[in-house]
Amino acid sequence: EGMKSAFEGEVIWNGRRYVVRPEDCYGYADKNWGKDFTSPWVWLSSNNLTSEITGKKLADSVFDIGGGRPKVGPVALPRKLLSAFWYEGTPYEFNFSKVWTLSRTEFECKETEEEIQWYVNQTTRSARLETRITCPKKEMLNINYESPDGHKRHNRLWNGGTGKGVLKLYRRSPSGRETLIDEIIATEIGCEYGEY
Repeated sequence: EGMKSAFEGEVIWNGRRYVVRPEDCYGYADKNWGKDFTSPWVWLSSNNLTSEITGKKLADSVFDIGGGRPKVGPVALPRKLLSAFWYEGTPYEFNFSKVWTLSRTEFECKETEEEIQWYVNQTTRSARLETRITCPKKEMLNINYESPDGHKRHNRLWNGGTGKGVLKLYRRSPSGRETLIDEIIATEIGCEYGEY
């Protein structure tokens, strides 16, 4: 269970049966903690990844980006994201709390009339991950979440599972020189965005 979860079972909706199999499901599972939902709320994850360079499916890969405004004790940290990318057996982590990695994140999320767009650029001393994702709003839900403290603050919280995009993973040398490891096409991306 986690950012690459294998589910098995069935769902019956409107009289139609949908079968979920571990071989071809793109499962994900996590939990939120706290009394309120973060703002901005950003989440992106997929394990349906294909190398643009080799054309091969990346069967042992998954990425997960999330956050927005995490709290350290009572202090909220504005515009912070965490991410992990398991790339064919090699872990890459972009975590602002691990200060020795010099992790930095820039991100922009945008709602247009037709879609939600995410751009995330993350660096550490040894790697960089650039992520560009889009998802059509007609394929998303506008979630009506009440936070655990009983308030409803998010009024435009978008949630989808059909995002598409490109990730570029780079290796960085101590001098900052970058070498492209892979350019990755991602589909069936779980994606969320909202701000209040």
